[in-house]
Amino acid sequence: MLDHHALLAYEIPSVTQHLTPYDTVFYALSCGLGADPVDQAQLDYVDFHRALRVLPSMPVVMCYDLDLLTRPEFGIDAVKIVHGEEHVALHAELPVRATLTGTARITQLVDKGPGRGALLVLERLITDTSNGILLATVTSTIFLRGDGGFSGDIGPVLPEISAVSVSPVPLGPPDVVIELPTRPEQALYYRLNGDENPLHADPEFAARAGFPRPILHGLCTFGVVTHALLRGLGQYQPGALADIGCRFSSPVFPGESITTEIWANGAFRARVAARDVVVVSNGFARFA
Repeated sequence: MLDHHALLAYEIPSVTQHLTPYDTVFYALSCGLGADPVDQAQLDYVDFHRALRVLPSMPVVMCYDLDLLTRPEFGIDAVKIVHGEEHVALHAELPVRATLTGTARITQLVDKGPGRGALLVLERLITDTSNGILLATVTSTIFLRGDGGFSGDIGPVLPEISAVSVSPVPLGPPDVVIELPTRPEQALYYRLNGDENPLHADPEFAARAGFPRPILHGLCTFGVVTHALLRGLGQYQPGALADIGCRFSSPVFPGESITTEIWANGAFRARVAARDVVVVSNGFARFA
């Protein structure tokens, strides 16, 4: 059973990352940019002989350490961990090369009750070590599907949880619709960004978690949707996006195409049309 006392008392160590152009290129490739080899706008993110641009969703893989969720003293059921929501607030231009420091803390932990799981909210600040500039704030809601009921009769440990993405889908048809493919092996590439959860590579582990086969990382879907937003409303200018947030409604399987429906006010959702399933909901993007 989840030990919420130990989890909340744990001081998460800061993480240092030495970012290189190869890291930024690989991240963009792992999110599907470069699939069109003659699209000059996409090549600006993946050809390191150019003046490289950084995909604005990249803070999700900067300076993070997933060991927090698998440390045995916390008692978290690692098989049933999935991403629930993600929000990235961008405070400055993301560098192509830098030494970064990430400082993280648990801001909320909510017991939804026996059989209903728990919600863990993590906040991570990404700073450029050379000048102390805060680059991004990343807020992640993790759904601990197997860990509800840890608090007994005392109720939620932190009851005032609010979703990081609360934008409803506007009435009327979307203003822009963009379909982007994923590759069958894309999760195997994406996990090299640092998320080595076997849910995205091991068929037996995926079956134990209740999925017919390994699923795409939610944060890879986040990158694909960010690409669609950049194309649809941002003219591929990375500085155009200031905030991006969404809820992961259903998993994507590697090889499926993701259709992102975007409204002019920055609201968006995404679906896998082949299965008629909404995979991203409550999306919002604020453009600078």
